[in-house]
Amino acid sequence: MTAERPPSHSRRTVLRAGAVTGLGLAGAHLVAPGAAAAAASGSGGGYLVGRGISDATGEVAEVGMMGYGRFDQQAAGLHTRLRARAFVVAEQTSGRRVLLIVADSPMIFESVHRAVLRRLRQAYGDTYTEQNVLITATHTHAGPGGYAHHLLYNTTTFGFHKATFEAVADGLFEAARNAHEDLAPSELLLSHGTLTGVSANRSRTAFDRNPKEDRDHFPDGVDTLTTLLRVEREGRTVGAVNWFPVHGTSMSGDNRLISADNKGYAAYHWEREVHGVDYLADGAPEFVSAFAQTNSGDMSPNLDLVPPTTPADFEATRTSGLRQYEAAVAQADTPGTRLSGPVDSRLVYIDLSDVTVRPEFTGDGKTHRTSKPCVGASMAAGSLEDGPAFPGFDEGDNPFWDAISNSVVYTVSPELKQAQAPKDVFVPIGEMNRIYPWVQERVPVMLVRIGGLYLIGIPGEVTVCAGLRLRRTVAGIVGADLDDVLVAGYSNSYFHYVTTPEEYDAQQYEGGSTLFGRWQLPALQQTAAELAVSLRDGTDLPLGPEPPDLTGKALTLQPGVVLDAPPLFRKFGDVLVPPRENYRTGERVEVVFAGAHPGNDLHRGDTYLRIERRDSDGAWRTVADDGDWATRFHWARDGIAASKVTITWDIPQGTPSGTYRVVYHGDAKSLGGKISSIEGVSTAFQVR
Repeated sequence: MTAERPPSHSRRTVLRAGAVTGLGLAGAHLVAPGAAAAAASGSGGGYLVGRGISDATGEVAEVGMMGYGRFDQQAAGLHTRLRARAFVVAEQTSGRRVLLIVADSPMIFESVHRAVLRRLRQAYGDTYTEQNVLITATHTHAGPGGYAHHLLYNTTTFGFHKATFEAVADGLFEAARNAHEDLAPSELLLSHGTLTGVSANRSRTAFDRNPKEDRDHFPDGVDTLTTLLRVEREGRTVGAVNWFPVHGTSMSGDNRLISADNKGYAAYHWEREVHGVDYLADGAPEFVSAFAQTNSGDMSPNLDLVPPTTPADFEATRTSGLRQYEAAVAQADTPGTRLSGPVDSRLVYIDLSDVTVRPEFTGDGKTHRTSKPCVGASMAAGSLEDGPAFPGFDEGDNPFWDAISNSVVYTVSPELKQAQAPKDVFVPIGEMNRIYPWVQERVPVMLVRIGGLYLIGIPGEVTVCAGLRLRRTVAGIVGADLDDVLVAGYSNSYFHYVTTPEEYDAQQYEGGSTLFGRWQLPALQQTAAELAVSLRDGTDLPLGPEPPDLTGKALTLQPGVVLDAPPLFRKFGDVLVPPRENYRTGERVEVVFAGAHPGNDLHRGDTYLRIERRDSDGAWRTVADDGDWATRFHWARDGIAASKVTITWDIPQGTPSGTYRVVYHGDAKSLGGKISSIEGVSTAFQVR
C-alpha cells in the first residue's frame, strides 16, 4: 500500500540493546580513576571538544562494492549502516582547532575531501579548512563505491554514482556540524595498550626483507599498539577515538550486504549495545566512539590468512570488532595521560609523481626521484590472503609482465626504470592520466597535533614498517614518544599503498600497489619531516600544487531506476512470506514483502525497516531498525520492474517476551518519475 512514511520514533525507553544482547556491559560506566577529583578541582584541561555522528551510507542495491575490485560484487541490501563520527578539539585560549572525521567508508577520495571542505566553508567560513580538517576512512570492503572522481575506482561500479557521493559528503559534513554544535569544556586523556590475536601479517615475505631494527620492533610481524583518546566531561567519558591497524576485510568478497565491517561493529557495540545510543533520536548522543585506522597496509583480520567466506564472515566481523572494543574499554578504565598543550596542524600537497628525494631519506646515501604512477601485475592479483582480484595474476613474479617491462617499458623510459623497477608494470597509468584522470598524482600529506598526540595523515595504505619509519621521522623532530605519534592512514585522499623500499622489491600485492615507485615512502618521509619542523617551529609552509577540481567531470555509465511495479496480482507492501506465529530467542524471523528499489530513497538518517513490540497500552514501539546488528535487509529484483524485499531479525538473547511485528518502509517510482512512499506490515508474532 502507498502511505506517508511515519516519523522516526525513539526507542530509548523501550529496550537498551546492551541488556538485550548480553554482550557485556564492562564499559557502561567509564570514569577514570582520579578524573572526578580533577573535575571537582576545576582542572579543565584547556580544551573545548565536540562530538557528532551522522549516517553516510549511500546506495545499498545495484551498486558495485568498493575494496575487492570485483565486478560481480554488486550490493543487494544492507546489514549495518555506515556512519561518520566527528570530533572537534579547540584550545580555549587561542581558539585554534582541529576537526577529525572517522568515516565507515572504503576510502576517502579527493572528491569527498573537496566536497566536505566546500560544505564546511559555506557553513563556517574559514573556521575549518584543509589545514585543520583530517578525514579518515575505516576501510570497510563492504561499502558502496562509485563516489570517486578518478576513473580507476569507478570501473567496478560502472561509473560515478551521484547518490552515493552526496550521501557520503552530506553525512561527513553533518557529523562535523553536530560536533561543532556540541563543543563544551572537556578533558582529553591518552592511553596505549597491546592487542594481539586480532591481526596477522599477510605479506610476511615482504616484511622479512626489512632491516633488523624494523623487524625487531614487530617481533611477530604485526603492530599490536592500540591507542585511545577519550573525552571526559565532569569525570564521565562521553567520547573516545581508538586507533589500531587491521584491514576492513572481515566481510568477504562474496558478501552482498553493505556493512561497516569490524571497526564499524566495534563503534556500534560501544555506542548502541553498551550505552544504548539511539541513532534515530534527536539531540546529541550521550556517547560517541570511533575506531580509526593507522598503518594497516599489511595487517589482515583473517588470522589463518585465508579469504573469508559468507555467511561465516558475519561472526568473524563481530569477533574482531568486539576484541578491538575490549582493548579500548580496558584503556578507558585506566588513568591515562591528561593531555595539555597546543592544538595545531599543517597540510601540504605534493606532486608524488615528481619528487626529488634527498639522500638523508633514501637510505642509500643517493638522491632519487619518484615517477609517474604504474600499476604492478601483483596489484591486479589482489591480496590472496584477504580476497583475490583478477585471475591470471600472482603476487610476486609474473614472468610475462616482467618480460614486457624489461623489454619495452623500461627500455623506452630509463627514468621509469630508476623509480619503478623491479615492478612488473601491468598498466602505466600515469600515461593514461594524460588522457583522462585515472588516479590522483597531487596528494595531501598532513600532520596534526593535539597536545602530546601527533597524527600523520597519509592518503594511502601504509604497511607497519613504512608507518614505523614515518613515525620515527616525526617523533625525532618534535621530541615526542614514538607511541604518541601515529599514522592516520586512508586520510583526505587515496593513492593506494605505501611500502618500504625493501618490501617494494618483493612485489607482493602491497608493493605492486605502491604506484609511484620504490622511493615513494622516502618522499613521504621527507614531506612529513618538513611538516614536523614547521609545526615545531611555528612556521608556515606553502600549500603546494593542489589537485585539479574534477567536479562534474566523472563518467556515469549505469542508468538509474526506471520503474517500480509490484508482482502480478499484488500491491506494494504486500507480505509475500509471513512470519511464523511463535519464536524463541536465538531464532531468526524472516518476512518477504512486495517492495521497490531502495535506490529511490536512501533513507539516510532513517531506516528501511523496523522491528516493533506492542506495549501494554497497545502502542507499537521500535526496538530495532536497519542499523542494528541483528537485522538484515535483502533486496532482489523479481522479473523486470518488481522487487522482493526480505527482512530478517535474529532475536537477541534477553529479548523480552511479547508481541512483535516487522515493518518495511520503501519508495516506488512510477513511469512518470514520481516517487511515492510505500509500507508493509507483517502479521504479529510471539517471542518467548
